[in-house]
Amino acid sequence: MKGIIIFVLGLAWGSFVNAFVWRLHEQESSKKLSKKQKKDLSIVHGRSMCSICHHPLAWYDLLPVLSWVLLRGKCRYCHKPIADPPLVEALLPVLFVVSYISWPYGFDTAGWTLFVLWLVFLVGFMALAVYDLRWMELPNKIIYPLIGLVVVQVFVKGWATGEMVQAISGAFLGFLLIGGLFYVLYQVSKGRWIGGGDVKLAFVLGPLVGGGIEAVLVIFFASVIGTIVSVPFMAKKSLRMTSRIPFGPFLLLATFIVYLYGDDILHWYTNGLL
Repeated sequence: MKGIIIFVLGLAWGSFVNAFVWRLHEQESSKKLSKKQKKDLSIVHGRSMCSICHHPLAWYDLLPVLSWVLLRGKCRYCHKPIADPPLVEALLPVLFVVSYISWPYGFDTAGWTLFVLWLVFLVGFMALAVYDLRWMELPNKIIYPLIGLVVVQVFVKGWATGEMVQAISGAFLGFLLIGGLFYVLYQVSKGRWIGGGDVKLAFVLGPLVGGGIEAVLVIFFASVIGTIVSVPFMAKKSLRMTSRIPFGPFLLLATFIVYLYGDDILHWYTNGLL
């Protein structure tokens, strides 16, 4: 029953991510907005609308995944293809449920608190991934709240595990390794190798995974995943060695893997060597 509730929550938050990302980009890309436009684009006060014709949407247009299928991927009002495919709405609940099944901290009070925080991180991560894939940017309005949230997560983790000093020191080490490395790469390349948004994101992910080895695993998995995804496009000459690609989604996926399965991976690796 809990798994079903978590899945439904994932569907709802996936729908929220699509709306939030589009509204945030409209706000960021428009220099001058009237009061009415600001209200319409507000995630709190604005009504749901088609991102193309801006027609207000009825409740039956907003059913996650199902509405897209019933409408055959087109707006009911302007009949143009819906800009936001249901991939996010379908993927986020899967990530929620996988996290629930694989949760490494148990489900006492502290474990549930950590789990809820993790779900909030997943919502933010999905928003960042979509934004980066569509517009090659990682907006501060998403990253900065996550920086604050990761501070809370570190202390809750210390409470959950009963090892506060280790939680804080591990977070600091992760902060230095991932964040420090990316900052150096950014400064040396003057932003050509890696973007400033990736550096800020690294300062979230390092403390979140909470350890030096875990930080190295994030970098390793992100690089491997990025290579696997990029090579086919390079073979088809859709990408060149000098092409810019969004690295944020690879970092986020790597963090998901390490956060949930890092201990198992390290255990398997060390046992395999012995």
